[in-house]
Amino acid sequence: MKKASLLFALFVPVLSVWAQPQRLTLDDCRDRAVRTSKDLDQARTRIEMAGYDRKIALANFFPNVSATGAYMYNNRDIALVSDAQSALLTNAGSLMQAQLEGAAASVGQQLTDAMGQTMTQAMTQLMTAIQTNPALAQEYMSSPMWQTVLGMLQKTDPSALVQVTLPNIAEPVNAIGADIDKALHPDLHNIWVGAVTVQQPVFVGGKIVYSNKMAALAEDLAKSKYDLECAQILLDVDQAYWQIVSIAGKKRLAEAYADLLHALQADVDASVAAGVMTESDALQIKVKVGEAEMLRTKASNGLTLSKMLLCQRIGLPLDSEIVLADEDLDIVPLPERGMDKSLDDIYADRPETRSLDLASRVYDAKAKVVRADLMPKVALTANWIVSNPNTFNGFQNTWNGGMLNAGVMVNVPIFHGLENVNRYRKAKAEASLYRDRLEDAKEMIELQVTRERKSWDEALEKLSMAESNLASAEENLRTATVGFEAGVISTNTVLSAQTAWLSAHSDYLDASTELQMAAANLRKAEGNSEIQ
Repeated sequence: MKKASLLFALFVPVLSVWAQPQRLTLDDCRDRAVRTSKDLDQARTRIEMAGYDRKIALANFFPNVSATGAYMYNNRDIALVSDAQSALLTNAGSLMQAQLEGAAASVGQQLTDAMGQTMTQAMTQLMTAIQTNPALAQEYMSSPMWQTVLGMLQKTDPSALVQVTLPNIAEPVNAIGADIDKALHPDLHNIWVGAVTVQQPVFVGGKIVYSNKMAALAEDLAKSKYDLECAQILLDVDQAYWQIVSIAGKKRLAEAYADLLHALQADVDASVAAGVMTESDALQIKVKVGEAEMLRTKASNGLTLSKMLLCQRIGLPLDSEIVLADEDLDIVPLPERGMDKSLDDIYADRPETRSLDLASRVYDAKAKVVRADLMPKVALTANWIVSNPNTFNGFQNTWNGGMLNAGVMVNVPIFHGLENVNRYRKAKAEASLYRDRLEDAKEMIELQVTRERKSWDEALEKLSMAESNLASAEENLRTATVGFEAGVISTNTVLSAQTAWLSAHSDYLDASTELQMAAANLRKAEGNSEIQ
């Protein structure tokens, strides 16, 4: 039991600290709203995306370097000659050998025929001479050598004298033809190709320059839209904050009013018991007490709902216990109003005018980007290509040493149904449209600023009147209370004085809150809503 009591005594202070409501100032609420807003998170993401678009546009200034690799399988080879031509190449030696032998045989036959005819004529002439010339006949008969020579000539075959021995060229020439045929049937079953390409734009009609300008303007436009959403969120937080301050003051006012009525009810009940007042006076006070309790209940419920709304806007759970720094103030502090800004400064600070101005400039740049499509385009290009089979060495299945090529590309648009001309005109019209919207927005902002400044003046005057009425109501209530206690003032007079006191305090709270709202609206109208 002692240990349990000790643990309970240790944890009670911790639990009490955890149970304490969170105290927030107006700056705390504004800062929390900016940090936890989902809309602002999306706006920040859009700014980040616009920044990436700007970097993407910047990349177009640099060369485009890419590497490409490819592989292809073919189930059949490619033949550079026909089947008939391939057969001629592989049998070229045999065909040449046959043609040479045929030619040699024809020539030999012709020589044989010529030599045989010549030898026959010679033998005939010789024999005629021997027969007609006795001296030659005597010499022939007496000379064994002549007899031997003439005998040999008569037995000689002329074809044996012209026999030609040709070399065998069929096999080596067939081998050469087979090699040529193989070269004309490259092995292209497996093809490997690799390339490195470099492209550098030289002139594209200013498209890259204006694309970068348009991307930078788009990033500024995203920032301007973020400022616009931030200004609206801050205004909503200011309104919710001062609404809570007003309702909390009215709750205290309702409680003070109820306390006055309870004290008056006690005095009336005592007077009724003493026979000085009637039951009618007591019932009249009782009705007023009920109304005061109802006012206090409504103020309490309204305060709870208003705090839930503020919690939702600053990213806290709806059931969070919060206390505002100005919630317990009896007198709401007056906001400070600086020097009135000029319209030109307001136009420069308002996100709406900045957004419209940036939008018109974006469309001006877009028009110039479209106009670039009407102009010639010049780019440098270079490639380094390797392949297998080797295209530089008879399609051998080896990697070649690579090939470098470089050149200039020029593209000149001539005619495409005036598409780019109409796109350029459309972009110019869009830019003109946003310029007109900008002028309209400036007129509306001028009207808004004038109205908010008038509202500030009216709220300030209303607060001054409320303070004067409050002082009169305080004095009236004091006089009525003293008179009632002295018995010279009736109950109705005291109730009227208390009602006037309640109304004066309520009007003062409303005027104070209205002045704070007017200050917030004026800050937004003049473009001063950012967190300092």
